[in-house]
Amino acid sequence: MADAAQRQGLQKDLRALAANIRAQAESRYSNAEPGWRGGVEWTLLWIENTASQLTEGRS
Repeated sequence: MADAAQRQGLQKDLRALAANIRAQAESRYSNAEPGWRGGVEWTLLWIENTASQLTEGRS
């Protein structure tokens, strides 16, 4: 039970981190090079996938 709560807490933290990164990137680097933007998008996708895997297939 505690393990599930820890995974859910970490999942919430990862999603909050991704939201913060996205907001900062959009506001500060709106004119950035496409390659840089692609790197940020890839990183955000990786964070979201990692967060999803924390509770996937677990009850």
